[in-house]
Amino acid sequence: MLTTLKTSYTDTRAADLAWALGREPLPALAVLDLELSGAKIQLRLLGASHQVLLEEEGRTCSETVACMPGSSTPLPLGVSKRVDGREYEFAARVETLSDGSFAGRAQELLALVADHPHGLAGTFPGSPHAFTALLVQRHEGQVRWRTWHAYPQEGQLVVTRTKVGVRMPATLRCAPRKPPVHPCG
Repeated sequence: MLTTLKTSYTDTRAADLAWALGREPLPALAVLDLELSGAKIQLRLLGASHQVLLEEEGRTCSETVACMPGSSTPLPLGVSKRVDGREYEFAARVETLSDGSFAGRAQELLALVADHPHGLAGTFPGSPHAFTALLVQRHEGQVRWRTWHAYPQEGQLVVTRTKVGVRMPATLRCAPRKPPVHPCG
């Protein structure tokens, strides 16, 4: 779902983003309610970025990435912790792109999320490439989401990914077996 947010562009710098877990729902400009295999997920576009609310089996998780006045927790590169009995993993990175690359990447991401049944994107008035987008999926007992926060005036795109659920076992990787050598060659 793609919407134009009826607000001024409040996030002016990628460096101003902060991260928080457990915040109450903040006022949203656009909301998408989903249910994926028993998990209730609410994707929320804020005037200052995004919030995801997850409820599953009586357990909740609230993630907020936004410019939050008074917040002392900057956007971390990564977090891994237990939240209400489940594993929570968060990662963020900042991509710096040239003007042409930024415009192309913005169009690509908006097209991906706008047509996806589990996606929500909002563009801000004043710049066709100022947007926040979220995409959620359910995979192997986990709820996963990705977000993109665009700062065209800086040529920066903040990309986050989150996983919440049971810890997935590490996959053992073995070298392929060599076929037996036949004695006659």
